[in-house]
Amino acid sequence: MDWNFIFFLNSALLGVGLAMDAFSVSIVNSIQEPDMKSGKRFLTAGVYALFQFAMPMIGWICVHTIAEKFTAFQKFIPWIALTLLLYIGIKMIWESLHSDNQECKACAKKTCENCASRKTSRLALGLLLLQGIATSIDALSVGFAIAEYGAPMALAASLIIALVTFIICMAGLLIGRAAGKRLSDRAQIVGGCILIFIGIEIFVRGLIG
Repeated sequence: MDWNFIFFLNSALLGVGLAMDAFSVSIVNSIQEPDMKSGKRFLTAGVYALFQFAMPMIGWICVHTIAEKFTAFQKFIPWIALTLLLYIGIKMIWESLHSDNQECKACAKKTCENCASRKTSRLALGLLLLQGIATSIDALSVGFAIAEYGAPMALAASLIIALVTFIICMAGLLIGRAAGKRLSDRAQIVGGCILIFIGIEIFVRGLIG
């Protein structure tokens, strides 16, 4: 593979394909936190981009060093993604239902500042990192797709994937922001269901692929 238009196009298209799960999770995050500040949106998209950069490079390194062991590990990738996203999704749904019960007992008013503040879930850094791993771990397999590249080209391809991921995730966060304002107190339940669906989709895709 040479440094030509086809190389950059292939890398960008690969980035689009890999970013779809992170795009969906970005929408979820913004749905449950519609008032997310611009700095946090950049951080969120940046974390997803960082993982989407790191995973192909780790895969490339593994292919060139411990290919046999890496191939054996690949079968666990869909299970890891499914487990992480199921955990996050179920946790979101449970916390939403649990907080609703607490609010009903604590306050009979339909509009209460304290209750409204608890309904808006804040994305913690630890949860963001888990999401980053879950939505990018299947990108480890890209190491095989770019195995023929030298180190500089593999690095460039991974950087392009990261840039595309960042742009797509920023778009997802803006889309989710608009949806989150409409969903209000149902945001966490909807978001949790979407994460569970994404986990199942990654799992099925991994088994088929």
